Amino acid sequence: MAEAHSAVAFSFAITHDGWDVNFDREVLYLVWESGLRSWKKRLARFRNSVLNGVYPGHLQSLYVLWTLLAAAHFGGFNIPFGLVQKAQTLLPSNTTMWQIIACLLAALTMWLSVIFLMRYLLKLLLMYKGWMYESRAPGAKISLKTKLWVSVVKVLSGWNKPRLYSFQGSLPRLPLPSVKDTMRRYLISVRPLLDDENYRRVERLAKEFEETIAVKLQRYLVLKSWWSSNYVSDWWEEYVYLRGRSPLMVNSNFYGTDAILMKPTSIQAARASVIIHLCLQFRRLIDRQELEPIMLQNMVPLCSWQYERLFNTVRVPGVETDKIVHYQDSSHITVYHKGRYFKVIIYSRGRLLKPAEIQV
Repeated sequence: MAEAHSAVAFSFAITHDGWDVNFDREVLYLVWESGLRSWKKRLARFRNSVLNGVYPGHLQSLYVLWTLLAAAHFGGFNIPFGLVQKAQTLLPSNTTMWQIIACLLAALTMWLSVIFLMRYLLKLLLMYKGWMYESRAPGAKISLKTKLWVSVVKVLSGWNKPRLYSFQGSLPRLPLPSVKDTMRRYLISVRPLLDDENYRRVERLAKEFEETIAVKLQRYLVLKSWWSSNYVSDWWEEYVYLRGRSPLMVNSNFYGTDAILMKPTSIQAARASVIIHLCLQFRRLIDRQELEPIMLQNMVPLCSWQYERLFNTVRVPGVETDKIVHYQDSSHITVYHKGRYFKVIIYSRGRLLKPAEIQV
């Protein structure tokens, strides 16, 4: 009970002498620091969301455009499409302050229009796959079409340094192949595994599938591809990954080891702590979106969505299907050693603890 009483930061009571208020300044200070860290993280996530939402544009270009429109408006020049005058009709008065705000609304309209045009243009350009079939041999000629494509992509995506999720809104949808192409590739893949008789049987079944139920299934996939950027990922995760009952430790889970050919120390706990420390530094880079997305040929970005669930994520087992639970934040890890679990505190007051400061 003494520990419980000492944990109370604020107490209030009414006595015969009047009001009795007691509070623990240290505990209240810790509560204040905790809330402050939480709001800093929220503001950082909001800022990253805004920067990712307007990529490949930059907020500084909005300030420059606002300044130019304000200077042109007060200098008596005509603003394209009369945007400033139209914005003024929506404002309560015509004072200098409201005219500046009208210039801001006009600049924001023009800026967002250009940004979304660039994003959709970049999405259309990333649908081009011809660059994958160009020769990479020294001295090989690159087609004019690919050269023009490379130039435009670099211009649109090279305005500022991309963050981890900057290209998520510009990635094209996963293309849906036709049933005929799928059946053709399927037969090519199974041909080395079957003799002539079994191959003819599979070929007959594939043709029957293509002409019957595949027509209806393809319509469902086309409809789903219109509503989602990836028509297969969520269904694969639910019906293949989460419902699979094969051992996870062999078939699904990833793992990490330290240096194999060199051992700075033979102490197992020290080597494990180094791996954990480096992993958490990597997690901090992901949280702050300081990692750059993976770029093929330094031009084509890959999807970074799976980085969101690389940490703070657990697969909760179920009877027929499991589920994935992701936590926004976590300050500890779990260590399993000789049949016992340990909860290890690795974060305190917003910073990563040093090995000597870690609490078990």
